[in-house]
Amino acid sequence: MSRFGSLEASTPPPRGSRRTAPNASWFARYGLPVAAVAAVAVIALGAVVLLASRGRGQDPPAVPGGGAAGVTGPDFHSLVADPTTPGRLFVGGHQAVSVSEDAGVSWTRVSSLDDADAMGWAFAEGATYVSGHPGLSRSEDNAATFRRTITGLPGTDVHAFGAGPTVLYGYAADGGVFASSDGARTWEVRAANKGEALFGRIVVDPGDETHLFVADAQAGVAESRDGGRSWKRLDSGLRGATWLSRGGPRLDVLVASGPAGAARSTDGGRSWNRVPVPQGASLIEVAPEDPNVLYAGIHEGVAVRVEASRDGGSTWTNS
Repeated sequence: MSRFGSLEASTPPPRGSRRTAPNASWFARYGLPVAAVAAVAVIALGAVVLLASRGRGQDPPAVPGGGAAGVTGPDFHSLVADPTTPGRLFVGGHQAVSVSEDAGVSWTRVSSLDDADAMGWAFAEGATYVSGHPGLSRSEDNAATFRRTITGLPGTDVHAFGAGPTVLYGYAADGGVFASSDGARTWEVRAANKGEALFGRIVVDPGDETHLFVADAQAGVAESRDGGRSWKRLDSGLRGATWLSRGGPRLDVLVASGPAGAARSTDGGRSWNRVPVPQGASLIEVAPEDPNVLYAGIHEGVAVRVEASRDGGSTWTNS
């Protein structure tokens, strides 16, 4: 098993910067034409203007093609199925988070998560955590309201976050991998290496909370078997991933997704197969209670429309 420091490094954005549209290096990484960069930049600029004109706390918009969408802003970081409340979904970006209580049919903006840069999520005993550029946001009222905190964190640009039965895990681009076993009161640095490409939810094995998986925007999926102290890359078949999801009571299904598509494992990450996804979908989430139910997030302008599959991705319908 290789040390965490041996994973390829990616340079995080400057402190205080805004994440917007992918740049030319991102497109080149996935083999996309450089000409596409200009088109995306124009779209992102229009998205910023539209978001600014809407103000905070307004209802999410309808999107082209029908259906409602959840506001995230000009980027899209996370698509989360709440394991404590079937049918509840969150979509998040740098500027906004929206919640649906009916599996994506309708959406409401979560104003206390404005500018939270929602990347990593965790549902622990009595609390919901969202991580991002300003540190952690925590809710103790069933995700109705959130309060931000950086107390004790070894870094505040928290790109990934997750929870096991008794341990919280995080990764900060400016602080490495860290963990807490006392409900986020204190943190222990597990691997101090900075500038890695880990992103989104840290999946914790329900049967062994030292066994971790996380999306890697350069390598697809990374795995740790010692509580985040060392990592190895898994051959997921993806050129990069920005989201990882788990369905079923144990490691029944893992799905990694990102700009390069999606891949699924049914054997704890040992082997992976590609998953068909709707056109334009960039993040895929597995319903925690049913590994056959998948949600696909399609970012359009400043909002995300969600499609659903009830047969493991073979067919998709609008929520």
